[in-house]
Amino acid sequence: MSKQRAQSITVPVMGEGIRNAKIVSLLKKPGDAIALDDPLCEVETDKAVYPIESSFAGVMGEWKTKIGETVEIGQELGTILSGDASFADQFQATAKTSPDGKQTPVEAAVPAVEPPDRARHARQYGIEPALSPTITRKLSHVIPANLQIDARWDAIRTARDAAKKENGMNAPSPSVMIAWTVVRAMEKHAPFRRLILEDDRGVAVALQGDRLATAVIADANKKRWPEFVKIYNETIDATRGGRVDAMNAPVVITSLGAFGVKAGAPIVVPPSVGTLFVGTAHRELIPNGKNNETAEVVTLSLTFDHRVVNGAGAANFVHEVKEQIERFKIPTTRAVSA
Repeated sequence: MSKQRAQSITVPVMGEGIRNAKIVSLLKKPGDAIALDDPLCEVETDKAVYPIESSFAGVMGEWKTKIGETVEIGQELGTILSGDASFADQFQATAKTSPDGKQTPVEAAVPAVEPPDRARHARQYGIEPALSPTITRKLSHVIPANLQIDARWDAIRTARDAAKKENGMNAPSPSVMIAWTVVRAMEKHAPFRRLILEDDRGVAVALQGDRLATAVIADANKKRWPEFVKIYNETIDATRGGRVDAMNAPVVITSLGAFGVKAGAPIVVPPSVGTLFVGTAHRELIPNGKNNETAEVVTLSLTFDHRVVNGAGAANFVHEVKEQIERFKIPTTRAVSA
């Protein structure tokens, strides 16, 4: 009879920028039989609730965490008592010997939900996967479609210049102005707010080291302009500082405008309905009857899940965002939806 080994259950990589998650359920008790790929527990991030599955068959050992606890990527959550050697142990045992007779060192840490070939490839080449297997599986169910439209930038430029004269460094950014227009469009298009309670909206935030996180503004449509700007800035700063908002957003806004990217085709990860990419402001030739003119525009690129929204509905939504941008003025005492 083989000797039982305690195999670690660890928090896997779950996507760019996700550094921690919240334990929402423990699905196995000590002593429970565990089969390969059995769900062991569930964790919640700003994107979704993900199951952590077993890479071993055996018996549940102990939990080293509890429901409600925030855990870090790579943290040990518990153990599984397995009669078989782990993939890491097998890989270590078969490590090749170099010509000088010294054993080639091999790192033996294997995330609990990563397939062996993926884990080995990541260790060998020092590559951290951008997306976890769970997110990749979610993407396999999406029917993505993308459409693009240009919006004139004049109104945002004018509003921004006026705000800078009045508020200086504290002036609202073009990003928060865009976010406000998207919320207004969501109010008029139910398919783009149907997946979670009310009108939460997410903003993709770039972090150091080519990482990404999503800042979620809850009940965005209920906030007046000053409160919206304040919470927007606080949420972005907190997310850059490492906070994870354990909720989902039907629409995520992202941009690489700071890098001069005019257009892109973002991905949409369930349960989100769509991801809106906002390009950098640039000049384009605009048809104007017989006389064409150039104007400063931004390209709005919307990727949406065709299972939830059809093409006409998506076109109406992004056209509404365009109109909101082109007639934007900083709100004064505007009452928002209750």
